[in-house]
Amino acid sequence: MLFMSSRTRKQQKQQAEFRSSLAPGQEVMTGSGLVGTVVDIDEESDIVTLESAPGSQTRWLRAAVVKRMDQPVADSEDDEVTEDTSEAGSIAPADGPVEVPDDLSELDTAERKVQEDKRREHGETEDK
Repeated sequence: MLFMSSRTRKQQKQQAEFRSSLAPGQEVMTGSGLVGTVVDIDEESDIVTLESAPGSQTRWLRAAVVKRMDQPVADSEDDEVTEDTSEAGSIAPADGPVEVPDDLSELDTAERKVQEDKRREHGETEDK
């Protein structure tokens, strides 16, 4: 119970810090899902003016803003893109190549065939 309470306080503190750091030009989302750009902040009344479409401005309580949408992507060595050296079409799962039907009418048949092959591999027989 104490752990849950401290986690909640931590989240509330992070939200308060986020809301206090709002600045014009940031793209944010409200709790109801409206995405817009911060145009103006009235510090005295805690009102944030958001522009969701060019020329369409709405006023929101600062507490209604829950998330920043244009957060920069963190540079990380783990996120490094690796070059794909495989040929297109030569990708195969560990179980072997997958046959893809030409149209949807063959999809049921292909699925049954795969299931039958798996049963045969495991030595099961079809006793109905």
